[in-house]
Amino acid sequence: MNKKNITGMLSGFALLLATATLISAMPQKNDEVMTKEDGMYVVNTTTLGSKVIGYVGPTPVKIYIKKNKVVKVEGLKNQETPKYYAKVKKALFDQWNDKKVSDALTMQVDGVTGATFTSDAVKENVRLGLEYYKSHK
Repeated sequence: MNKKNITGMLSGFALLLATATLISAMPQKNDEVMTKEDGMYVVNTTTLGSKVIGYVGPTPVKIYIKKNKVVKVEGLKNQETPKYYAKVKKALFDQWNDKKVSDALTMQVDGVTGATFTSDAVKENVRLGLEYYKSHK
């Protein structure tokens, strides 16, 4: 192999490496946030709302949406006090059911007394998830 061939191969490799680096740096569709299951969009706020903190830590939710209506909101693993999280779950989660996404976004949902931080975090996660759905469906 002569010097010209080696230089050409190295240039080609450098171009391939630069292209791969550029492609990996480009924004990609975040498949872990919104998926489609059984004809429903499912928005998972684990990464989307990772900075939304309840009393102890993040309070992610899954939002199931079909035909632009919220089917259900489901709590995901979190570090909140189980007793208080159960109260929030019972009082809040069903309030968004059967609402159009645009209506659900503008709802004024009261928090649970004694679990204000957890309530606020859940409401913010739902808002983030619905906003994400609206802009990515």
